[in-house]
Amino acid sequence: MKDTQEIYFSLDIETDGQIPGEYSMLSFGCAAFMADDQRANSYKLLDTFYANLETLPHAKENPGTMAFWEKNKQAYDLTRTDQQNPYGAMRDYVKWVNKVCADNNAKPVCVCYPAGFDWTFFYWYLIKFANESPFSFSCLDIKSFAMAKLGTKYRETTKRNFPKSWFPDAKHTHHALDDAIEQGLIFCNILNWDGNKK
Repeated sequence: MKDTQEIYFSLDIETDGQIPGEYSMLSFGCAAFMADDQRANSYKLLDTFYANLETLPHAKENPGTMAFWEKNKQAYDLTRTDQQNPYGAMRDYVKWVNKVCADNNAKPVCVCYPAGFDWTFFYWYLIKFANESPFSFSCLDIKSFAMAKLGTKYRETTKRNFPKSWFPDAKHTHHALDDAIEQGLIFCNILNWDGNKK
């Protein structure tokens, strides 16, 4: 029986608080990666999706989160351009995931860092505004996966302790699409890691 191909949808979000509903998701970016069967341990970026969202009615802003954005004002301002209604954006996103998978005859897997934050927000938005999730309930947490690969304790599994070979030549910008691509490349490098490279 032939193994089912998987596409890894690296997701990153930006918000104005800690929990969905009470606070809003400002923007999200997603980068779809797939194994290249013609080359061992090689992955390719298939496509990307990005949207800035209108804030939720009656939601508020968390002071601590907004203090962070004050220090990163350019990145924040980018989240407030070309805002979309969440209903349209989330439904367009589901259609995009389904099309990428159909075009490549593959199943979707969502990956986040950390899944406990990004996936919590994103799943809430998917069910609230699209009434479905192309990933079902599941999301792969990159930190937990790195813990298993490295054989380290969870709290020791931090980016500063990752092998240098895992990091792409990309800057973390706090723009959701930039960070989704960077994070996806890190995930692919972890997936391909043989344990010998530093």
